[in-house]
Amino acid sequence: MDLKAVGATLLPFVGAIPGSMITRKNIKGWYENIKKPEWRPPNWAFGPVWTGLYAGMGYASYLVYKDGEGFNGPAAGPLLLYGSQLALNWAWTPVFFGLHKLKGAFAVISALWANVAICGISFYNINKTAGLLFAPYLAWVSLATALSYSIWKKNGDNPDGKPANQ
Repeated sequence: MDLKAVGATLLPFVGAIPGSMITRKNIKGWYENIKKPEWRPPNWAFGPVWTGLYAGMGYASYLVYKDGEGFNGPAAGPLLLYGSQLALNWAWTPVFFGLHKLKGAFAVISALWANVAICGISFYNINKTAGLLFAPYLAWVSLATALSYSIWKKNGDNPDGKPANQ
């Protein structure tokens, strides 16, 4: 068993765990009461999708690390991009679900989208499988970006999430 591969695959979950706790606290109440587009995925879909995406991006980072000679070779730049996209990914949940700052969340996820696209291309240049593992991630972040924008436009920057009859 390659512990570097396991560690790299699990790394994205480090920030996902606190994010999921923030999300769970805000689904009932705030999130269920704000306006959302009809085309949004069901709430139950997010957990399984993110689990697969986090594992895929983590393993992709290992492939790039291995084939790109770690942080001292051509993988250094792509791995720096990977770290920055991971930080942006982890930052979105506290901004959206924790602070309820929808405009700020849209700004974070827009930067994330660009970073994921550039990171995926840079990974592909070192290891094609790693780059391709970013394709479903970019697709999901594209959907999440559109969803974040739509929710912001329907609710304003900082909705209180109170039911409409209150």
